[in-house]
Amino acid sequence: MAKSPIIVGLDIGTTKICAVIGEQNEAGQLEIIGLGSSKSTGMRRGVVFNIEQTLQTIRKALAESELMSGRQIESVYAGIAGSHIMGINSDGLIAVKGGIVTQRDIERVIDAAKVLAIPANREVIHTLPQEYIIDSQRGIVDPLGMAGVRLEVKVHIVTGDVSSAQNIVRSCRRSNLQVADLALESLASAKAVLTKEEREIGVALVDIGGGTTDVAIFANDAIKHTAVLPIGGQHLSNDIAFGLKTPVAEAEKIKTKYGCAIEDMIENDEVFEVPLVGGRNPAKATRRQLATICEPRMVEILELVDQVIARSTYKDLLGAGIVLTGGAALIPGCQELGAEIFDAPTRIGYPLEIGGIKDIVHSPKFSTAVGLLRYGAEQEQPVNRIFSSNNDSGIFEGILARMKRWFLDIS
Repeated sequence: MAKSPIIVGLDIGTTKICAVIGEQNEAGQLEIIGLGSSKSTGMRRGVVFNIEQTLQTIRKALAESELMSGRQIESVYAGIAGSHIMGINSDGLIAVKGGIVTQRDIERVIDAAKVLAIPANREVIHTLPQEYIIDSQRGIVDPLGMAGVRLEVKVHIVTGDVSSAQNIVRSCRRSNLQVADLALESLASAKAVLTKEEREIGVALVDIGGGTTDVAIFANDAIKHTAVLPIGGQHLSNDIAFGLKTPVAEAEKIKTKYGCAIEDMIENDEVFEVPLVGGRNPAKATRRQLATICEPRMVEILELVDQVIARSTYKDLLGAGIVLTGGAALIPGCQELGAEIFDAPTRIGYPLEIGGIKDIVHSPKFSTAVGLLRYGAEQEQPVNRIFSSNNDSGIFEGILARMKRWFLDIS
């Protein structure tokens, strides 16, 4: 019996590179069949700075996932992040030919919304429709086949630095991988951890990664705002390394095992051993001492996020509050600190509605990788108009055309 096609999500992060392999069962549910993860050494703040190191860690993660799944990876859906990412809202307007909205009309109005002055060193990564308007009738999700003479669309456009995208693609290609598409990591994480009800009511996703913190705001089941902050869990590890005079690698372990985002939450002031730099004899520290280092940095990160949300003008629309995900969200006290700073309901986001080896990937640190998997599954559906091409040749030709532009100086 032939095996079903696999879909692979590749999260190329600042602190780890993670490959997740999945396939869809007969009921259409995603089942995770393979997972590989390796420490990232060639990334800084979400951007490739050493291709050789990056491709070595990619290969290691791929090998682990292939060994677990017994399948061979040929193409991936890769994530893109970093402070170079920018999101802007735009709108387009056209006259409907024939009085009935056709697929071509939808493509034309999206093209009209994309007519922006974008610098030559930037590329559109996503064009995400927020709502369609026909003859002043607002809130339309799918206008196909509707009657009208005037079609408008409001979209959220995500752009990124071309060279950053090319370096991700180059790293994958040198690992003998084809890149099916690139996806904004916060958008991917949202697909993994948010419910439809949250996106309808209004919610802010905050993905606290190693080198960056990504923010995506949703309302009325549409993305309204995106932002990337150049600060994340690695900065906290660096603080711990400096404060306890321990190597960064040890500081990461200490953060994971003993860290707490709120000092006053610590009841049993546990003592633990701290390896010192230079081969010196280990020292002793307490969880409360560690919390005095963790709390200020976590407060800084979450307050910066709160400022981003406030500037977006959508804070009053967040009826479902805030969802924190990413590896740093696992630190005890993070949820409580978030609720205090945001003055809104806050929860920790775990990947939802997945099968297979779900217990292994059921963690906020795998939200992006699982979300990329779900993003890939959506793109491989027979019909998907959101990312349609700029001509009549279809979505896949459009994706290929975009990727070819990125590949020009790679091949």
